[in-house]
Amino acid sequence: MTVQTTAVVLLLVAAVVAILTQKVGWPYSVGLVVAGIILSLLPFPSQITLTRELLFGTLLPPLIFEAALSLDWHELRRDLGLIVVLATLGVLVSAAITASGMHVLAHWPWLSATAFGILIAATDPVSVIAVFREAGVRGRLRLLVESESLFNDGTAAVGFGLVMSLAAGGSLSGFDIAAAALTAMAGGLLCGAVVAAVILSLVGRTEDHLIELTFTTVAAYGSFMFAEYFHVSGVLATLTAGLLMGNAGGLHVLSERGRVAVQAFWKYIAFLANSLIFLLIGMQQAQLNYRQASLPILAAIALVMAGRAAAVYPSCLIFVRTSRRVSISHQHVLFWGGLRGGLALALALGLPETLPFRGQIITVSFGVVAFSIFAQGLTMTPLLRAVGEIPRRAEKSARTQPAAVE
Repeated sequence: MTVQTTAVVLLLVAAVVAILTQKVGWPYSVGLVVAGIILSLLPFPSQITLTRELLFGTLLPPLIFEAALSLDWHELRRDLGLIVVLATLGVLVSAAITASGMHVLAHWPWLSATAFGILIAATDPVSVIAVFREAGVRGRLRLLVESESLFNDGTAAVGFGLVMSLAAGGSLSGFDIAAAALTAMAGGLLCGAVVAAVILSLVGRTEDHLIELTFTTVAAYGSFMFAEYFHVSGVLATLTAGLLMGNAGGLHVLSERGRVAVQAFWKYIAFLANSLIFLLIGMQQAQLNYRQASLPILAAIALVMAGRAAAVYPSCLIFVRTSRRVSISHQHVLFWGGLRGGLALALALGLPETLPFRGQIITVSFGVVAFSIFAQGLTMTPLLRAVGEIPRRAEKSARTQPAAVE
């Protein structure tokens, strides 16, 4: 079976799963993972496998760009302080708790435990945004969850790069680590801004909606590749490009037909990327031997949840006496909505072969992601209903819409 045939079959499966999940009331992402597991048990010779290159270079940029494109900067700016704290201090605290626990409980060396701690610390935009859009959540809560997942994604990627430098034999002082992190983040923001500026200078010079679509595609992938070329954060570059395109006049200078086409196009691309990611996660899940790593997986799940709690509740406490305080019910949603997904797996699959316990780290990462998708994904809508974010009468319809459908 060729790559093209495999892709067509996977897209057909994704479309059928979208219909079935609406019938049975499952979240779309969960249905896709189940479908992927079933496919892996059938004589289906897939030519597409889950790799770091596929996730990081092909599927992640459009998802980040589409999510950033729809973020309102004026709303984001009001909560930017809280989001930055969650996406930096929160990620570091979570990573430290997980790494320390895996060193003690699973007896992993510090380098391996730290690599796992940082790659699993960030909530993944692919999983988080998919679940919240399926649930039909809007308002400040959705803004906080989605934007935090986008920003802490960049923090985790930068931190992971630093750990990999240490794994390669590098020697970094505390000052070197701080300087490298700031350079990677600032460089990513700058690369995204440069690409967005170039595209914004061109996008208003045509009324051909196909050319306008092409410009936005260049912005999404070009910003990511431009940043990666300079070894800075591609995630933050694409996030910046999406924010600028969506808020600095990019969509407003498009022709009327182009504006409609761009919005529909990116929703469709997000739907395709989400579908492929969750199907491939399911296909990979069934091929792993969880029995030998069951205890490390259980320990990791407990530590990851403890780390998430230590990231969310103290960070929100900092703002308790300000106008940006977060209600306790929304804090619970931020905690339980910290799903892990494609980003963690992309980073895990990119671990060097020489890293001790590499195989077990990958297996444990898949185990944590499986818990996140099934346990947290299936209970997210009831939690949102319990805190009043979804009216009871709207629960079924909101819960079963595919991720890219608003």
